Amino acid sequence: MTVASAQAVAAAVGVPGDVFDKARFEAETATPLYLRLRKIVRDAVRAGRLGETEALPSERDLAERLGVSRVTVRKAIEGLVKEGVLVQRAGSGTYVAPRRSRIEQPLSHLTSFTQDMASRGLAADQIWLDRSVGMPSPEEAMVLGLSPGDAVARFHRLRRAGGEPLAIELAVVPLRYLPDPTEVETSLYAVLGRHGHRPVRALQRLQATALMPEDAQRLGLAAGSPALFIQRVSYLPDGRVVEFVRSHYRGDAYDFVAELTVAPAEQETP
Repeated sequence: MTVASAQAVAAAVGVPGDVFDKARFEAETATPLYLRLRKIVRDAVRAGRLGETEALPSERDLAERLGVSRVTVRKAIEGLVKEGVLVQRAGSGTYVAPRRSRIEQPLSHLTSFTQDMASRGLAADQIWLDRSVGMPSPEEAMVLGLSPGDAVARFHRLRRAGGEPLAIELAVVPLRYLPDPTEVETSLYAVLGRHGHRPVRALQRLQATALMPEDAQRLGLAAGSPALFIQRVSYLPDGRVVEFVRSHYRGDAYDFVAELTVAPAEQETP
């Protein structure tokens, strides 16, 4: 492909011609080749040379322009899709992903997802994956302090705000605290509060993870996309465990924020 035809293709898809300049590609020190292309695209998006929702040339055009195989181009693009830099639309092409407004979630207060979204002016809803009564798993029975034969209410749902999927949550509550799981339509904590069993404190663990294919599909992401796995154990005022939650939050949508202070023993004395 000639320089003129390459520029024509770039103009046709709305991509600045210098982003995929062969000299720029060959000057990159990253190896192998797919990492060079990945870096060029990532840098161009960050610098604004590739704008939000802008289309990229086809795999064939990029391969011809840079003198690499289509396999190299495909591998570079697949990695950027997993990072959330690009999105692919079936039958349409590859585009720069729209920028998301990240949600800052403080870790100092115990609130429900519904409350969190309402405080930001967003309407929370969900797609129910499971809402039922059953027997606990060994892990659930141990965490919840259940006796043999004790049943639980299970709430497994895709949590959304403004119609956008943000998290997958599995909450388990001893049945003695919430006998009818169908009472929960949006906020679990609101229903527990009506029964006099709203939690007052919790222990929460956060862990970075990669989404399995099924969960990634539910969240509209590529398999292996980064996520935050959160495990929370919530307590009643008397110390009994009322809730055991395991959630996967989108890594590209959430920032969990904690305020830290110096321990009294470590503060400087005058």
